[in-house]
Amino acid sequence: MIHSRWRRSRAALAVTSAGLVAALVAGCGGTTKDSASEADTGSGTQRSADPNAPIKEGLKIAFLPKEIDNPYENIVDEGGIEAVTELKGTGKEVGPSDASASSQVSYINTLVQQNQDAIVIAANDPNAVAPALKDAMAKDIAVVTYDSDAAADARQVFVNQANSEDIGRKQIQMISEQIGGKGKIAILSATPNATNQNTWIEFMKDELKKPEYADIELVKIAYGDDDDQKSFQETQALLRSIPDLKGIVSPTTVGISAAARYISSSPYKGKVKLTGLGTPNQMRQFVKDGTVEAFALWDPKQLGYLAGYAAAALASGQISGAEGERLKAGKLGEREIGKDGEIILGPPTVFDASNIDQYDF
Repeated sequence: MIHSRWRRSRAALAVTSAGLVAALVAGCGGTTKDSASEADTGSGTQRSADPNAPIKEGLKIAFLPKEIDNPYENIVDEGGIEAVTELKGTGKEVGPSDASASSQVSYINTLVQQNQDAIVIAANDPNAVAPALKDAMAKDIAVVTYDSDAAADARQVFVNQANSEDIGRKQIQMISEQIGGKGKIAILSATPNATNQNTWIEFMKDELKKPEYADIELVKIAYGDDDDQKSFQETQALLRSIPDLKGIVSPTTVGISAAARYISSSPYKGKVKLTGLGTPNQMRQFVKDGTVEAFALWDPKQLGYLAGYAAAALASGQISGAEGERLKAGKLGEREIGKDGEIILGPPTVFDASNIDQYDF
């Protein structure tokens, strides 16, 4: 059922989540997670690329998720802060309580005022955050995006979870297998402007054009705004408005867990299939109770760890984000920077009843 190239070893993937420490960030409401007490190291960084340049000690690197209460992105940022700590810097997570680009802009402006050495962001909108990120770069602050990219000229490096085409196509392959290759399906996405979601959805649509999916019809794309309650309500609305719906694909960890929670206690359990992208800890109970057959994801902590090393390397002048450069990423080894400054973590894993207990994140 599952292609071997979509599996990774338990040793490579197993991670645990540490608790998050909350504090207020100056100038903005929200929470902050620090790896160490902050020391002012100045704001200037060099963007030239010298692969032999040492990583500067005392770097200040901030991680800005789509929203501060997103469990998946908390794990990503935890991995990033771990990397910064390894490199003798100070990492922190700050962010809005809503998945809003305008709220992220406020945080970016505050981080610029704080003279951070690097900002690592999952963009809620690729263009809306671009002017603020460009202002940060103009002030010699390194900018790295992860999970959801910003405009290419508003950052130096994009750390991508996996090949976007593979992610999109795989989700259609999974739902097709689960519904027997025929029937109506819907997509429960995050926000309408989320770069990663929209990219994956375009590849889903393209995959559906293949002859083997001729009997599958995509009837609706709904948006839960990466909010648990709204995603729950959107799932309910989909199922009530499309009585012959056979499957839902939710390429967002918030969406898939909310959808699974609704389906698990509804008459649709066992009748409507659900797949997409989720964490094993979120989805374990729904796999075990038969609500969900299989879903996929990469290791979010490793994604953050890779982004943390990229940010430190940029701020230290080891890399500039140019195609062909190689990033030294600690325990993850080296990664080559591809076109448009993209670094790929690696292929996702498919989780089902046979392997989900092997993972803890």
